[in-house]
Amino acid sequence: VAFVVGGVLGLYRAKRSDGHWTGSMVWDLVFYVAVGAVLGGRLGYVVFYNATFYLANPVEIFSVWTGGMSFHGGLIGVIVAVALFAKRVNVSFFAVADAPWAVVFPAGGPLPRHPSQLYEAALEGVVLFLLVWFYSARPRAAGRVSGLFLLGYALMRLLVEFFREPDAHLGFIFLESVTMGQILSVPVGLFGLWLLLRPEPKTSTARS
Repeated sequence: VAFVVGGVLGLYRAKRSDGHWTGSMVWDLVFYVAVGAVLGGRLGYVVFYNATFYLANPVEIFSVWTGGMSFHGGLIGVIVAVALFAKRVNVSFFAVADAPWAVVFPAGGPLPRHPSQLYEAALEGVVLFLLVWFYSARPRAAGRVSGLFLLGYALMRLLVEFFREPDAHLGFIFLESVTMGQILSVPVGLFGLWLLLRPEPKTSTARS
């Protein structure tokens, strides 16, 4: 499924590549990667995880139906496969290996940029909503849910700001990397953390 989805997404990207990539190149690359992932994954498992057994039983190397795959071996296999494909089509290795996730904004210049709006929508919208939703499904002490929201928002905003162009009239505040959004998120996050960790308020007993 991953290879097919990767191929379909590759075709979509190929249409936006100014003719550098064709449909046949995309599916050829998928084939190379699939072979590299499977062979590399299996050989990686054999070498890294159970070399003694397979040296004594080499025929078992081909018994893939019994299980045994290694991600790191698959990664090595994919790297080799991409290198072979890049040599075949006469392009650089990273021109094939890189998977740019970028958008050229009409008013933002010619350089591709991170779609930080999507990052914010996913993290500060969907992910944060799910965290708060499930956390608040059970009764919590006063302020705990609010604390989780504030801390979660602050952490996600701090992360997204690394991929977001700072406000033009402010730029980076210091160290050429820290933005106003990150500075403002720190006290918000600290307050949220305090709400989460503070001792639960004691309920007073009414006098008879």
